[in-house]
Amino acid sequence: MNRRQLGAWARSLLSAVPLLLGATLLAFYLIAQFGPDTRFAQVGRGADAAGLEALARQLDEHRPWLLRYVDTLAGWFRLDFGHAAISGEPVAALLARTLPVSLLALMPGFVLGQLLALGLALAGAWRIGRWPDRLVGALSATSMSLSLIVVLIALQSLFGVWLDWLPVRGWSAAGPVDYLRHVTLPTLVIVVTSLGYQLRFFRTLFVEALSDPPVRTARAYGLPPRRILLGYVLRTALLPISTRILYALPVLLLGGSLVLENHFGIPGVGQVAYEALLAGDEQVLMALVGGGSVLLILLHALSGGLLRALDPRLARPSR
Repeated sequence: MNRRQLGAWARSLLSAVPLLLGATLLAFYLIAQFGPDTRFAQVGRGADAAGLEALARQLDEHRPWLLRYVDTLAGWFRLDFGHAAISGEPVAALLARTLPVSLLALMPGFVLGQLLALGLALAGAWRIGRWPDRLVGALSATSMSLSLIVVLIALQSLFGVWLDWLPVRGWSAAGPVDYLRHVTLPTLVIVVTSLGYQLRFFRTLFVEALSDPPVRTARAYGLPPRRILLGYVLRTALLPISTRILYALPVLLLGGSLVLENHFGIPGVGQVAYEALLAGDEQVLMALVGGGSVLLILLHALSGGLLRALDPRLARPSR
């Protein structure tokens, strides 16, 4: 990596700092002004005013929200993310314990969904207008029309109740068999609900790449389909594909985990976020918002670096 590329990465990261500050400031304001009161989650609704005031001072919630926000940012620079209001556990330890669970539960479905969408989209684009393409179109339309809640309940009822093959709720990764039994349902849900959008996007890219004159010439000369699809078509569409996959990952980790983990009883980041939302836990919620913002910033910088690495024209200085 040369100095010009390093400079582009540095500029990309620096330009995202205002985004990080704006996102965390807005999130902290909304949590502090409109979120649930953490004190009631600890002492209940029957507490008197004096007890609530004492607890507010103990939790450091008696000061203005802007000062608490500044203190939170200062703590981040010291790698101190505070403590969870309900359990008292350090937020860093809480996330370090639950993030691996979320990755184990969600990443198989994410990876399998991307690979399946790529393979089906290549097959449909190669046989455009024929039965593989019509099958891809039907799968895409069906997947996009299904609600996440409908898919959750249907798959739970089928495999967990009627067939009794898989556990309906709970999580265990004590061994390979146990892990497969608990991860199968979340994986199926992620694949079914995400397949349609990815299929349509990838197929559009591949159809466009297959219409290029060099590809039409290669097909006319009888080059093997595998060589054309993998050697040219997939390579040509690699830039938008990599960008879309990179930005789909935080959406799944931050949004999908909130629904899936609570529905299946998986003790991951999504369940922590749900409990923190109910309790109005400022420190946990701010750590999640800040971590999500940093993840998006890093993925944005990584996406830009990939674009410049895969397409040398973008790395050349403009004249």
